[in-house]
Amino acid sequence: MTFWLSAGILFTFAAIALILFRWGNVRCVGVTPVRTFTFIAILFTSGLDVGLIMFPLTEFGGYADLGASPEYAFTNPLALEFGFWAFLIWGFYFLTCFYFCVIEPRVKFFEIPLIKLINNVVIIGTCAFTAYLLLTNLPWYLPSLGDGESIISSFYLIVFLVIAAAVYSSTSIRYVRILSLTTTWLFIALIALMWSGAFLSETSSISEFAHTVSLLGNYFGNIHEFVLPLNDYHEFYLYWWFAWSIMIGQFTSRFVGGLKTYQVLGAMLVFPSIPIAIWFTVLYYYSANGLETAGFYNIAMAFVGITFVINSLDSLIRLYTDNLNVGVERIGRVKYFVGNLVALSLLTLLFKLDFLQIQWVGAIVIGLFFTCFGYIIFTKLNVVREIECSPKENKIDFKKIELMN
Repeated sequence: MTFWLSAGILFTFAAIALILFRWGNVRCVGVTPVRTFTFIAILFTSGLDVGLIMFPLTEFGGYADLGASPEYAFTNPLALEFGFWAFLIWGFYFLTCFYFCVIEPRVKFFEIPLIKLINNVVIIGTCAFTAYLLLTNLPWYLPSLGDGESIISSFYLIVFLVIAAAVYSSTSIRYVRILSLTTTWLFIALIALMWSGAFLSETSSISEFAHTVSLLGNYFGNIHEFVLPLNDYHEFYLYWWFAWSIMIGQFTSRFVGGLKTYQVLGAMLVFPSIPIAIWFTVLYYYSANGLETAGFYNIAMAFVGITFVINSLDSLIRLYTDNLNVGVERIGRVKYFVGNLVALSLLTLLFKLDFLQIQWVGAIVIGLFFTCFGYIIFTKLNVVREIECSPKENKIDFKKIELMN
């Protein structure tokens, strides 16, 4: 599995370099272009899930334990957390976003029936994994509802209601946009709340924030260390990012609003990384200084984490139902709602029973990358060589965009 993952990563970065060399100045326009801020909000909230909120506080201690994990000795826990979540690995999303915006409309690889089936199985499985992550982390963040360790019936109910809310939200693309922007502002508010609690207290200062955030410089000084898997846990993260990559690229490619290719890459690497960097810095300060988060802070984090899950799921549900042509317009709102709710709830339980693994999903996605490349080389190479712009039918009407926003 490590060799397969490493091959997928090296292929991904080689493909990004080729795209920048060949199509770096092409303007990328999706089928539903939006303003850049809206695009970034959709990308950020669709491309991340509850793990961003709930994982760091449970992981910093493990990264600091060099006796158990000496491979982490080259940097600090904050830089490690950032490296597992930000900057370089957002290139995975750039590759698939560009492909679905500019290349796929000419190649139509993902319209091949077998490929379409596999792709949608990947999307549905990853949706269920997202709900499973929420389920397994709720005991830690909401210990007042249980003993802080066991998953009780209340947590199953919360996840069931989250899936239901996501299915309902997916019934309209307008809901997806509104929820993306709302989740972005909620996350910014959460950062501001916990930042002020950490650095505006009598025992701290803003200079402490500057000192803590400076630790992130170790990531950029050691960025090459994060390309290939450091250990099994990093491998898990990388497979997880691959599992998300095709569907996030397919979804977000719809909303690109005329940025040039190199600008899309810059936007994807930089803009999501800024709030992630600030958020992880705040959480690391809490962890390193033993500041308490129980009570209000944990509830606030759980609430924002839940909105992330709803936002991620509604985007992906919308995507696979469109792909399978089982949208609201075709099968009706009731069948759409019940069918998706039951399917995702059952699959979430399969992850809970360890019947499914996200690494398997990521491995399948890498296989799709290589298969798509081979398909282009042997059947569509001349078509791809002739690409000079986004599909001409994708046009930007910013007056219409303003009305929608």
